[in-house]
Amino acid sequence: MEFNEKLQELRKSRSMTQEELAEALFVSRTAISKWESGRGYPNLDSLKEISKFFSVSIDELICSEEIISVAEDDKKECIDKYVSLICGVLDILPVLLLFMPVFGNGTDSPSSVSLFVSSGLSSWIRAAFAVLICVTVLNGIFGIIISHFDKPVLNRYILIVGMVISVAGASVFILTRQPYAGIIFLAILVMKGLLIGKGRKLL
Repeated sequence: MEFNEKLQELRKSRSMTQEELAEALFVSRTAISKWESGRGYPNLDSLKEISKFFSVSIDELICSEEIISVAEDDKKECIDKYVSLICGVLDILPVLLLFMPVFGNGTDSPSSVSLFVSSGLSSWIRAAFAVLICVTVLNGIFGIIISHFDKPVLNRYILIVGMVISVAGASVFILTRQPYAGIIFLAILVMKGLLIGKGRKLL
């Protein structure tokens, strides 16, 4: 008997609905529905809760091959969360560009200054730089928040958006002859690329 059939049988033996079991296990009803329809397995923590709730061993619930699959899924989820978390932190770092003296101040004053002090930039370029930095930071904050939830599709979307923003940021700063800011965005982009690539190799 497969895990999904065993779970259905155990639930029905207690005369429970999927909603009631979901509440007892502190998961969503969608998760119970997915497990019972054979479209996925619970993670190791949820397996322990099911085992404890129905007073059966994990071995009785799931076969060794399925346990390996669950462990691999847990590993993938864990790696994805760490990658999302670190990429989120990297996306927050550009907030320093708002205050660091990395922007050119025009030909009359070649020294570098912070963004809001610069007199060598037109107001609309300064605003565009500020918006670009703020969007990057907001994406990073959102990425960190999402990394704490079981939302793999949203995690992936945030990572893609972060990469696109980093490419755009590096391009904008380099094209507007702001090499220091461009190098910082480029370095963040490279670090995120290496991190995502390394994460995929570990899977």
